[in-house]
Amino acid sequence: MSDDLKTEFRDRIEDVRTGMLEVDGRFVPMSHSVVEDDPHLWFITAKDTPMAKAAAQGVAARYLICSDGKGIYADIEGDMVVSDDREKLDQVWGVVASSWFEDGKQDPDLQLVRYTPKSAEVWVTEGGAVGFLYQVAKAKVTGEKPDLGSHGSVTFA
Repeated sequence: MSDDLKTEFRDRIEDVRTGMLEVDGRFVPMSHSVVEDDPHLWFITAKDTPMAKAAAQGVAARYLICSDGKGIYADIEGDMVVSDDREKLDQVWGVVASSWFEDGKQDPDLQLVRYTPKSAEVWVTEGGAVGFLYQVAKAKVTGEKPDLGSHGSVTFA
């Protein structure tokens, strides 16, 4: 189940763009990017943010994803470091980042951060909130337990 859940996790987070990243004991909303065949999550932030300062020290961090629409919920543990990979920046650059940095990818305040997931507790469901309500109603009628999807822990190499 772990490999199937890992694949499902990866497939679903490609379509989710936001989560909450823990930095210095508090969670901040962030937008991540996923690159095909790359095990990392990528963030773009300003150099003076607590996130960039923590990443410069190569710290462990948690990232939480909660998306009813995509049916994925995850508590991810990993490590983050700063990156100067211009090719990767080209791959992850988009409309969200461009709205924060007036000089685009050349903005001197821009910092790319690489987040390497180590493990995660993952829940995947079908149908979001409507699917959940359907499963609960069906369980009431049939007397069977609701099928709320898969749940488990995965580790990343």
